Amino acid sequence: MSREYMEFDVVIVGAGPAGLSAACRLKQKAADAGQEISVCVVEKGSEVGAHILSGAVFEPRALNELFPDWKELGAPLNTPVKRDDIYLLKTAEAASKLPNALVPKTMHNEGNYIISLGNLCRWLAQQAENLGVEIYPGFAAQEALIDENGIVRGIVTGDLGVDREGNPKDGMYTPGMELRAKYTLFAEGCRGHIGKQLINRFQLNANVDPQHYGIGIKELWDIDPTKHEQGLVVHTAGWPLDDENTGGSFLYHLENNQVVVGLIVDLSYSNPHLSPFDEFQRYKHHPVIKQYLDGGKRVSYGARAIAKGGLNCLP
Repeated sequence: MSREYMEFDVVIVGAGPAGLSAACRLKQKAADAGQEISVCVVEKGSEVGAHILSGAVFEPRALNELFPDWKELGAPLNTPVKRDDIYLLKTAEAASKLPNALVPKTMHNEGNYIISLGNLCRWLAQQAENLGVEIYPGFAAQEALIDENGIVRGIVTGDLGVDREGNPKDGMYTPGMELRAKYTLFAEGCRGHIGKQLINRFQLNANVDPQHYGIGIKELWDIDPTKHEQGLVVHTAGWPLDDENTGGSFLYHLENNQVVVGLIVDLSYSNPHLSPFDEFQRYKHHPVIKQYLDGGKRVSYGARAIAKGGLNCLP
C-alpha cells in the first residue's frame, strides 16, 4: 500500500506526562546545543489529557528540573498537601487510623500537590508547542515501522474509514500515514499494544521479573463545601478487599470543593466472582469515605490498568 509519510528527527508515541516531558527536554537540550531538531508527538485521545485518568498526588521534583519557573508559567499545581490521613478499614463499619509516627516516610506528602494530571498534561503540551514540538491528537499509532535490519524507523498511524473487521468502507477509507524518525520513543503507558509487540520481538523482558498489574477505578465528585478540606490526602487499605484480593484506595481533596476517590485492585485476585467495580461501590459507603461524599454529585468516572511490578519488572 502506498502511504503518505512525514519525516522527523524524533517521533514520540503518547502525550502523557512521560512523552510530553521527553519532548520538552529534547527541544531544550537542542536549543542549549544551538541545534534544531524536529520532534513530533502523536496521541490517540481526541485531545491531550483525554486518556489521563490518575487521581494524583504529585511530587514536583522532576518538574522543578524541567521548568524551574513553572509557577510563573502557570502550571496547574494549585493544591499543596496539608495533611495525610491513613486508615486500615477492618469491616464495612469499622476502621483504625494510623498514628502519624507509624506512617512510612514515603507516604508523607509534605511539599507535594494534589493535581489533575490531565490538566498538567494539557499545560505540558502548551509548553512543548511553545518550544516547537508538533503534537497530533486524535492519531493512534497502529504499528512500528521496522526495517529489514530490525531497526525501528518510526510508526504508522491507524487507517481511517474502516469497519469493525478492519475492512475499508466505500468512499470513506483513508490509509494511515508513516511518521518516519531517526529515533522513536514509545510512551504508551501500561500494556501499550505496540509496546507489547516490541517487548516480544526484541525480548526486552528477558532478564526482568514478571510484570503484574492492577485496575484503578476513579471518580471525580463535587461535594458539600462544609465537608471539603482542600489539601487533605486520605489513603486506606483493607476492606472491601482482603489478604487474597489485594489493593488500596484513596480520596484526595482538590480545589473548588472537588475530591477524587478511587480503588485499585491487583489483577491477581483469586476469587473469579470478584467485581472491582462493585467493590468500589461498597467502598464509597464506608463511614470514613461516606462522610465526605454524602450530599455530593459524581462529575465523571473511568478506569484503566496500571503497572505494579516496580523497577525490577520494567522491560
